[in-house]
Amino acid sequence: MKKATMILDRDFSIGRIDPRIYGSFIEHLGRAVYGGIYEPTHPTADKNGFRRDVMEMVKKLDVPVVRYPGGNFVSGFNWEDSVGPRSERPRRLDLAWFTTETNEVGLHEFADWCKEANTELMYAVNLGSRGPDAARNIVEYANHKGGTYWSDLRIKNGAKDPFGIKLWCLGNEMDGPWQMCHKTAKEYGSVAREAGKMMKWVDPSIELVACGSSAYDMPTFGTWEYEMLTECYDEIDYVSLHRYYGNRTNNTPDFLARNMDLDGFIKTVVSICDAVGGTKHSKKKINLSFDEWNVWYHSNEQDEELKKKDRWSVALPLLEDIYNFEDALLVGAMLITFLRNSDRVKVACMAQLVNVIAPIMTRNGGGVWAQTIYWPLMHASKYGRGTALRPVVKSPTYDCSDYEQVPFVDATAVQGDNGEVTIFAVNRSLDEDIMLESDLRGFGDLEIVEHIVLHHDDVKAINTETNPDNVAPAKGNGGTVDGGMLNVPLGKLSWNVIRLAKK
Repeated sequence: MKKATMILDRDFSIGRIDPRIYGSFIEHLGRAVYGGIYEPTHPTADKNGFRRDVMEMVKKLDVPVVRYPGGNFVSGFNWEDSVGPRSERPRRLDLAWFTTETNEVGLHEFADWCKEANTELMYAVNLGSRGPDAARNIVEYANHKGGTYWSDLRIKNGAKDPFGIKLWCLGNEMDGPWQMCHKTAKEYGSVAREAGKMMKWVDPSIELVACGSSAYDMPTFGTWEYEMLTECYDEIDYVSLHRYYGNRTNNTPDFLARNMDLDGFIKTVVSICDAVGGTKHSKKKINLSFDEWNVWYHSNEQDEELKKKDRWSVALPLLEDIYNFEDALLVGAMLITFLRNSDRVKVACMAQLVNVIAPIMTRNGGGVWAQTIYWPLMHASKYGRGTALRPVVKSPTYDCSDYEQVPFVDATAVQGDNGEVTIFAVNRSLDEDIMLESDLRGFGDLEIVEHIVLHHDDVKAINTETNPDNVAPAKGNGGTVDGGMLNVPLGKLSWNVIRLAKK
């Protein structure tokens, strides 16, 4: 059996993990809201129309923050449409997805849902078709105690206490020509600066996320970040990054190496942020919000047909990727990458939460089930809290079309506040188990509490409503700790969670 090694020490850490890296995203798109979290005619619906069966699965993920209401949707969205009596809310054409938005679920309803889900609301403002004035008004509506027009309107609409939204996105993907009111980097940076300035004047406690490049391979990548930050560096706190991967060539080794691209993307944006800070002689550090990430490619062709056939329908079943086992392995590797960069990646939102490129799927009027990608996110969210350690990992490697020397074993570790050490590891090998040997002597006398494995013999295996546990976590083959040395076998093509605690 091949061997990989890992050295860990409590004194060699990356830093404190911000729990918000296990966030998610709900956009007014497809069946994310209508037929996803909200379905008033469903047997499990609560008094507000939200599906309790979906809520139970969301709570198991322990999602700390949810970005809302978009996404591309937000660039044409009038936030005022989503408040006040439902019977008086307008139906609007959504030019982002060529559907009709009813506004049946709006800010108040979603804030109530977030409270029930034990999550924080991350709100995106429209800097596409609108601008700084609307942005400062929604902050006043949401966060000001009372005694002004917008805050008193919130109270009139049923929310006496402010929503207290702390994290705000300044638009979405404004570098993209597909975006409503697409802007140049200088144009966007100027608008973001003025919007951010006014928003923080209303509530100085909020944090702001500016739009970075919507993809690593955008023609303007790099120059966009530099020019945008030159305009708004002093007003913002985070730069957003978005990245999706697909296996269009049906090459599993290539596909499972994609998080190496992710790591390069993160490090490049960090360098640009620091370069702009340097030119400004600023002591302020801009961190990253990776507020859209996932595998996304399965549904592309069917989506184009749906939009042609049912243009302007309500809640079209768009972006409903059915995830397979290899997708879950890459998602696990992406989570490992976020942990390795958690000194700068402070927010990350898997796009999205329900039905739309999501870990949770539903059937209208029917059941709810976990897709394959649900499990790595749940494990990382549950066991990946505390301090990210800086491991030294050596592994056998392979070459693929995009990268050379891809490690078969990708791994990292976290020390929890209770002293427990958790190792997350992916074995990318298609045909070989690999023994992971870890030096844990710096932590005292540890023992294995649990070894969780996600594996399936078929990389294309999926979960369905009738077979929801086809790809599901199982107990690992065990391992040993002797003299501070851990030896645990990582099965071929597997996601592994090894939890260790003091004896």
